[in-house]
Amino acid sequence: MKLGVILFQLGGPDSIQAIQPFLYNLFCDPDIIDFPFARIARQPLARLIASRRAGHVAHHYAEIGGKSPILEYTTRQAEALERVLRADFDTRVVIAMRYWHPFTEEAIRHMEQHAPDELVLLPLYPQYSKTTTGSSLNEWARRFSPNGWNPRVHVIQEFHQDEAYIDSVVAAVDRSLAEFTSPADVDVVFSAHSVPLAVIEFGDPYQQQIERTTELVWHRGRWPGRRHICYQSKVGASKWLRPSMHETLKGLAAEGRKHVLVVPISFVSDHVETLHEIDIEHRAQALSLGIENYRMTPGLNDSPAFIAALAELVRRAACHPT
Repeated sequence: MKLGVILFQLGGPDSIQAIQPFLYNLFCDPDIIDFPFARIARQPLARLIASRRAGHVAHHYAEIGGKSPILEYTTRQAEALERVLRADFDTRVVIAMRYWHPFTEEAIRHMEQHAPDELVLLPLYPQYSKTTTGSSLNEWARRFSPNGWNPRVHVIQEFHQDEAYIDSVVAAVDRSLAEFTSPADVDVVFSAHSVPLAVIEFGDPYQQQIERTTELVWHRGRWPGRRHICYQSKVGASKWLRPSMHETLKGLAAEGRKHVLVVPISFVSDHVETLHEIDIEHRAQALSLGIENYRMTPGLNDSPAFIAALAELVRRAACHPT
């Protein structure tokens, strides 16, 4: 069987100069910015937000190497997944980033050269949200037009409670907890990217799926410490999911807790939200509050267990479509 897999991901600026256009693309997304008359105001508003945030965000990227590493990590994931799947199929795996190169139309052109019979769309967001998976799939629908190549398309909407994925997270947390002298004293903080409350109130399953993933990981891990869920990366003045990471760390410090492990539960690749926001910004906050041992579980990236989980998701989708 000739198989194609498209990995969808957020994308990130590949240089300091790319930050402002990257942010402009992000805030131009109708699945991100939507309000009455948004069709008219979205582009000017996106241009304003991008210009105001670019300088602040540039400082963050400068501290992690001057660019986002998300394409590098996603490329490793794609290459590893392709190697595993080639044991069974004539496989090609390509990347479609939402807000920076390689864009969806670039992925389509690359995949057309392979022209697979079966095509699996795999957004690398374990938990579904209209702002992430939904946006990527909407962009696919806008860009894909069969031109002599009309594959059977299979979509993996989410994998937030897939057993192999859960096992890969548990293994990553196990490795991080082993760095603490007494795991029983550790507060394990599962951090997810926040979304506006209005999105959840409109029926988005994201929060419920974050909670379910966390519950499954915690019960599978059987760790002796305490668990918490918090949300990060809020933008703007509207109400977003809480508690925030800032609030959570303040609360733990007020209780006299000294050992914290942060697990980025909604991210599968390290990028600015993990490497800077969690591992630099919140680390500084934690230490200033008196938390003595603060650690972060690295992203799953191309860990063999995670790649095996993705491969099984693809096999099920392509060979046993529902």
